[in-house]
Amino acid sequence: MKKRREFLKTSLLGAAGLAVAPAWLHGAPNIIKSYNQNGSIINGVKIGCITYSFRQMKDQSAEAILGYINQAGISAVELMGDPAEEFVGKIPIGFNRMDLFMLMGKERNETITDDEKKDLEEMRAKIDSYNKEVATWREQADISKFEELRKMYEASGVEIYAFKPSTFGKLNTDGEIAYGMKAAKALGASHVTLEHPSDDQHTMKLGKMAEEIGISVAYHGHEQETFTFWDTALEQSPANALNLDVGHYIAAGNTDLMPLIEKQHSRIKSIHVKDRKNPENGKDNVIWGQGNTPIAEILNTMKANQYDFPATIELEYKIPSGSNPILEVQKCLDFCANALNA
Repeated sequence: MKKRREFLKTSLLGAAGLAVAPAWLHGAPNIIKSYNQNGSIINGVKIGCITYSFRQMKDQSAEAILGYINQAGISAVELMGDPAEEFVGKIPIGFNRMDLFMLMGKERNETITDDEKKDLEEMRAKIDSYNKEVATWREQADISKFEELRKMYEASGVEIYAFKPSTFGKLNTDGEIAYGMKAAKALGASHVTLEHPSDDQHTMKLGKMAEEIGISVAYHGHEQETFTFWDTALEQSPANALNLDVGHYIAAGNTDLMPLIEKQHSRIKSIHVKDRKNPENGKDNVIWGQGNTPIAEILNTMKANQYDFPATIELEYKIPSGSNPILEVQKCLDFCANALNA
């Protein structure tokens, strides 16, 4: 705890700390303007951020991520699993998961080299062994330790409204699933998020377990999202819900996003916001305002109808030269403010 307290004192840059802030923070008036105010509720619309947005930052500890959140001016987050679990005692995996995802992408695209294939095979072998060890740890973990993390975030003005650990898959034990849901409650989250498993039996199981524990399960999708994508899960349990990704929905070629939001608003727990182009324009993930996702319309619909689910910034476009994830999240927050104050 002593190291954590010392880290927070130095990384969460008080007013005097700006004099020794990193070079990129100097000359960044938008960040300094909103720095440490933690006010990302704009005209009644909660603007949050998934901590995945900071994945390119070197330090991925829960303490460091809190620093990034504060510096970006965000006051509510969807927290990824690894930083939270490692905070409470989970052994780190021992390699950068982004390297794994990169190699898996090359494998899918058939651009992987022989040496990279060997690296990928080694990582997968390590993951199999690691997952068994972690499953045992999770089933025995002290859930109350997540409350310590919640209190640290709350003390800095940050609400954790969603939690996304890798505990809800078909290969996870029932003990791991229950652990993930209970950890989310201890963090103060209203819901957990996960990729839709495309398995009706599994969404039924998750929904029923969530009902017993008293939390919601919000399913995320990519380009497989359609108007009826969530219908079965929603019918199975009142605990099942949507974590709608509006950018992926547009990139999939759908043209009924606004009717979907209007129909399902009471079952949406959070939305992921990014700007993607539609298929006719190449589907690219772009700087906000350059794509076909109607972000401003979505936000103003939320404001007009007083929808209380958060709009979650998910930074996925290529970061421009000379910038970094914190600056880009701040730009996305500024985009939301401009849209909601127009």
